[in-house]
Amino acid sequence: MESLQVSRFISCRSSSFSSTTKLAPSFRPVTQVGVGSLWRKPNKNGCLVIRSSTFVSDGGSGGAAGGSGSSQDGSFAVEDDQKKTNKHINNKINKNNIKNGNVNQKNGRVLGAERDDSGSVIGFQLLPHLGDNEVSESQGDVATQEDVSSYEVEKTEDTEGESKAQTRVTHSIVFVTSEAAPYSKTGGLGDVCGSLPIALAAHGHRVMVVSPRYQNGTTADQKFANAKDLGHCIKVYCFGGEQEVSFFHEYREGVDWVFVDHPAYHRPGNPYGDSNGAFGDNQVWFGIELGFTLLSYAACEAPLVLPLGGFTYGEKCLFLVNDWHASLVPVLLASKYRPYGVYKEARSILVIHNLSHQGVEPAATFKHLGLPSQWYGALGWVFPTWARTHALDTGEAVNLLKGAVVTSDRILTVSKGYSWEITTPEGGYGLHELLTSRKSVLDGITNGIDVAEWNPSTDEHIAVPYSADDLSGKVECKMALQKELGLPVRPDCPLIGFVGRLDYQKGIDLIQAATPEIMEEDVQFVMLGSGDPQYESWMRVAEVTYRDKFRGWVGFNVPISHRITAGCDILLMPSRFEPCGLNQLYAMRYGTIPVVHATGGLRDTVENFNPYAEGGSGTGTGWTFSPLIKDSMLAALRNATKTYREYKTSWEGLMKRCMEKDYTWENAATQYEQVFEWAFIDRPYVS
Repeated sequence: MESLQVSRFISCRSSSFSSTTKLAPSFRPVTQVGVGSLWRKPNKNGCLVIRSSTFVSDGGSGGAAGGSGSSQDGSFAVEDDQKKTNKHINNKINKNNIKNGNVNQKNGRVLGAERDDSGSVIGFQLLPHLGDNEVSESQGDVATQEDVSSYEVEKTEDTEGESKAQTRVTHSIVFVTSEAAPYSKTGGLGDVCGSLPIALAAHGHRVMVVSPRYQNGTTADQKFANAKDLGHCIKVYCFGGEQEVSFFHEYREGVDWVFVDHPAYHRPGNPYGDSNGAFGDNQVWFGIELGFTLLSYAACEAPLVLPLGGFTYGEKCLFLVNDWHASLVPVLLASKYRPYGVYKEARSILVIHNLSHQGVEPAATFKHLGLPSQWYGALGWVFPTWARTHALDTGEAVNLLKGAVVTSDRILTVSKGYSWEITTPEGGYGLHELLTSRKSVLDGITNGIDVAEWNPSTDEHIAVPYSADDLSGKVECKMALQKELGLPVRPDCPLIGFVGRLDYQKGIDLIQAATPEIMEEDVQFVMLGSGDPQYESWMRVAEVTYRDKFRGWVGFNVPISHRITAGCDILLMPSRFEPCGLNQLYAMRYGTIPVVHATGGLRDTVENFNPYAEGGSGTGTGWTFSPLIKDSMLAALRNATKTYREYKTSWEGLMKRCMEKDYTWENAATQYEQVFEWAFIDRPYVS
């Protein structure tokens, strides 16, 4: 029989904690001990050390070997270092919960107090106790890297100043993406997969990003210069033959950046097209189709075979698959791994950045993917009659994104508004019914922004730094921008800006139709972007037509985008749909007021201005308009320009509220962790 001697321990986290965790990256709780009657008031120390002593019972008498005595019913004593008194609690402990190998008599165990809503101690989380210079290792103490989670005890202060011990679960996370900044980027996807992994790694998770190693014969190839060949190759059977892929690796900012190498990635152009432009979903060049298939296979193998940092990630991983390019990952887990006992405890989360791109291919493509024939139904897709090319067209195809929707454990979009929109016929692009059927696991999290790069107080691209506490520099940035672009330098004239792609989605046709009426107002308008040639030509013509009011910069220039964001008073975003949108977040960070169409992430992040709220001080961060018509947009712009001219105090309040908003990746990472927790509550969706 055993008794447990419990001594109060001063701190859960000593200076040696961070160093010892490097030796044992993950810990699992040994058991839980219920001691609800131990204290009736909150314990401010928050942690206990529990030690074991053996009690020998013989005919109702016994003694304690190596520790204090105990009653025969298996009670344990609590030693208070301050009062030096022992309290005996009658509480039978299941011997199956505390085994001999799990109780280290020398170093003991750390107990993190668990409290109810009133603050009373109701139990303790039993964890390995870390010594000053070493990790106590006994049978069952230290979890292997196969364990998906580790437990870390932290002290936090509640509203009453009382310390609480909290347990945080960490995971082995694998991002699978076609692009990740700064290595490859064509849009917001690259920003997300270049920043979110770093934020999650800072939270204690082990994070790997798997992306192609693009080589197109330009200076962009140097971005992969620090990635070293791991000397490990795998063979993938798809597209009618054996494909060999290799892996390159760079460890940066706490993240394992793994790059898949194959000749399919060695070509001119961008990730989605050649030097002549991007390919449509139904006309994907063979090399691109092959490349993304290999990316998914390689991402499934990487956690099993790559000894990064001396050991592999193992099977208990959480895969974050981004858009259709990585959508085969959850299908592969369900069809080619779990049936053979591999990845049985792994989870997959599909992150949809833009549903309009789904990876739709001819039905004949399925045989090239290397999937079992019975899994055709997961990817099978039939176009509606009106969308077929001719009368004999059966409309049969495979839809890679659909495969991920039906096999992923959870589904995320990049804003809450967009997670609702994709369940509607207007925003679902044919997948709305399927997504509605999985609405219980569908959620949205707004992207963060790089607050180090987009910081008006330290931005090296702008003329004068400024902050919410001192806005004087913004006027100087505006005057410098007007001078640089050749516009009349007028600090009191409202300056409207647009930064983005010149295409139908961004509502450029609406801006084009409204420009004559906008130019009738006493305003200036600056546009930066590239895309559809017809809109690029229109911008050049408008600049000539409205010489003192309009400037159009065809192309994309990072320093100019920063200067437009800082120098303009208003940012216009009339997007038809916007899964998240980043430019409105950049604008608010710089005190530039957004005027946006109420859709997707724009509606989530821009609160309509109400000048009468809060006793007349006002609330809101900008203007939203709906429906998406010219008159609605013009009305919102006129409200903004009138407020700018006539209500300076209200305008300054708008600027400060915008600049105080928290759209950091730290905030987004915390929300992702909640979804991770939900994903592991349920069994794998497809087992």
